[in-house]
Amino acid sequence: MKKFLSLIIAAVIMLAAMPALAAASDIVAASADLNHEELLEKALAENGTFIVYGNTSRITTALEDFCKLYGFTGEGNNLKDAEIYTKLENEVNGGGGADMVMIQDGAALVYAIEDGLLVNYIPAAIKDSVSQEDQNPLVQQFINKVFIYNNLGDNVPAIKNVWELTDPSFKGNIIFKNPEQEQVNMNFLIMLTSEEWSAKLTDAYKALKGEDIELGGYKNAGYKWIAEFLGNCTFGSSDTTIAEEISKETAGGKIGLFVLSKLRSSTVLTDNLTVAEYDANAESYTVEPFSGFIYPMYALVSSGASRPYTAMLFIEYLMTDAGFAPWGSSIGAYSSSSAIAPNEGDLGIDIWKASSVTEDPQFILDNYADVADFVIKYLQ
Repeated sequence: MKKFLSLIIAAVIMLAAMPALAAASDIVAASADLNHEELLEKALAENGTFIVYGNTSRITTALEDFCKLYGFTGEGNNLKDAEIYTKLENEVNGGGGADMVMIQDGAALVYAIEDGLLVNYIPAAIKDSVSQEDQNPLVQQFINKVFIYNNLGDNVPAIKNVWELTDPSFKGNIIFKNPEQEQVNMNFLIMLTSEEWSAKLTDAYKALKGEDIELGGYKNAGYKWIAEFLGNCTFGSSDTTIAEEISKETAGGKIGLFVLSKLRSSTVLTDNLTVAEYDANAESYTVEPFSGFIYPMYALVSSGASRPYTAMLFIEYLMTDAGFAPWGSSIGAYSSSSAIAPNEGDLGIDIWKASSVTEDPQFILDNYADVADFVIKYLQ
């Protein structure tokens, strides 16, 4: 919770200290209808190193390919969200820095956009291929964390309902990254307390148990599931280590909730793992009421950009097959553009959205303090 509050405080400080950064905002607003050729011409006329911040390691690969294609000089920085906000704050005060940013955690992003730190841009070329709900702010891709279980032995946890995970038999057999250390994990839990998801959990409980849920003092079914789920969890240090642990020959009976794309790692024994939603689709059932959660990665122009046209061109590039290739080369990453198909062997974004908890940044922002305090109590 401290990390989230620090981002909010930083955003307030940025607003108070922000100099006149209207130039980039005005340029972006005036460029809404520029086609690719017009955008490229203006980008080629800009000078200096094109600087990008992103909380995804593959941003540097995409930037290298982009610069090679157009002859630009670029600098990619793979940073955590909190580091990005800190650097942007310093740049607001001191000038220079990032031209374009790729970032997640939509709740903190609400402040950054409202305070004028980041500027939303929708390339004219992709407006028809990206749904309206993913345009403001622009979602470049979705990433999912899903239930994946070890398929060895006689105790395979092939769940069909998430309430199964609250059974005492699962204690110590669920691995999840500590939500106090992973913002998107905390956001996922917060969303479960919403009216929509608590209602779905209520229905799922009755479907499994054959009786109405008794809340026993919890505010709603979301809070009850969170408390009982976390009570059965052990906490991994990273999604990579969780994937490695779950895939061990000795990990029969264990299940994890982690990033699907971690299955691409050579250190993960993928033959020992089953993705719950893959199995659900094969067997014509679904995991009720969700098989994981899906969250967006946003692409925006920095309001202090010295190369705003290059930033807009790069965003346009990231929405193409070539620009998405660093992520699209493996499962677990999904372009928001309908023109870009999912990785072969993976499910489509429509299936994942329908079977996953999705983020509502404003709900997370409004309810963060209450739910985070509740969650932290069960982590101690």
